[in-house]
Amino acid sequence: MFLKIGHRGAAGHEPENTLRSFGRAIELGADMVELDAHICGTGEIVVIHDDTVNRTTDGSGPVKEKTLGELRSLDAGKGEMIPTLEEVLELLEGRAGVNIELKALGTAGPVHETLSTAIERSGWSLDDVFVSSFHLGELVAMSDLSEEVRTGVLVAGDPRDVLEFAESIKAYSINPYFRNTGEEFIKLAHGRGFKVFTWTVNEPNDIESMRAMGVDGVISDYPDRI
Repeated sequence: MFLKIGHRGAAGHEPENTLRSFGRAIELGADMVELDAHICGTGEIVVIHDDTVNRTTDGSGPVKEKTLGELRSLDAGKGEMIPTLEEVLELLEGRAGVNIELKALGTAGPVHETLSTAIERSGWSLDDVFVSSFHLGELVAMSDLSEEVRTGVLVAGDPRDVLEFAESIKAYSINPYFRNTGEEFIKLAHGRGFKVFTWTVNEPNDIESMRAMGVDGVISDYPDRI
């Protein structure tokens, strides 16, 4: 199955990492959405890409220094608020899977706890989730917490450089930048049992090129183009 993964929801159409964006991704046929996890000053997991609120809201300052209440008072675009991970999981349940990127150090534990609660109390299944990160230590921490949570190794450079690490944590996938991904690597990764999901693929010809090469899915700001 070739997965259509909406990057930060449908970031090409709506304010990224907002409930509005995730809802739009579902409307546009995304199988899964990708989101970014940070910890705010009061300990909640909030969904925002940067470590400050400067770029995506009308506020300023580090996410980790703001309370959830302070973050909720900001406009994240079109009147949307910065959501918590719990809120996004509630929205997506039964409608789309989720790729949670551990954006900040120390997020593995709280994200694992949030996922465990969602699975215990609702219809979420681990089959609908995978957790990715550029921070290899966070992926180690997640795999130590649970061998059942699927992990994806994000890589901006040569994806061959992370193969040994991915094998050491029994990762589910390797997620390389699409311009650094070729058929040779995809065959190599598949031969070692990994899925390959490329990011951030927005142009239709690039999406089709990735599909033709044999990737297992693409992460795009425009899920409707996949």
